[in-house]
Amino acid sequence: MRSSLVKNILRFVMLAALQVVVFNNMQVGTFVNIFIYTGFILFLPFETPRTLLLILALAMGLLMDMFSNTGGLHAASLVFMAFSRPGVLRLIEPRDGYDASGDPTIATMGLGWFVTYALLLIFLHSFACFFLEAFRMSEFFFTLGKIVLSTFVTVLLLITAQLITGSQREK
Repeated sequence: MRSSLVKNILRFVMLAALQVVVFNNMQVGTFVNIFIYTGFILFLPFETPRTLLLILALAMGLLMDMFSNTGGLHAASLVFMAFSRPGVLRLIEPRDGYDASGDPTIATMGLGWFVTYALLLIFLHSFACFFLEAFRMSEFFFTLGKIVLSTFVTVLLLITAQLITGSQREK
């Protein structure tokens, strides 16, 4: 329990710092925004209570809004992602169910499951974020392009980060 708490606190700080220092200052093109901080919600243990999940998403989102000067955009998007997480987990639940003490990572669930999980949740986050930012349907296809490319690049970076940090050794 204690090691899980410490690990998640360190993950919160590390992902928030990476987003603020590196990815918020990185220009990848007109269509790509990297939301590495979403990994914090993605990697929380399966048994995380829904209320705590929403509170943690709000805290991370408000922190991102504070440093990005976006007035609640990241908080709303991340809370929407956290709210959707239990439904997505039920949708892609393996036949044997989940190990309640496990984390949703490549090491514990496999690459195919993780890619599906991450794509769905980060797509929902990006959808909320970009449509709240645009707040009009006149740029629908431009916004949809941003959603798809940002989702793809963010998932690719989160998978790479897991493989580099050695999360495969947890298995």
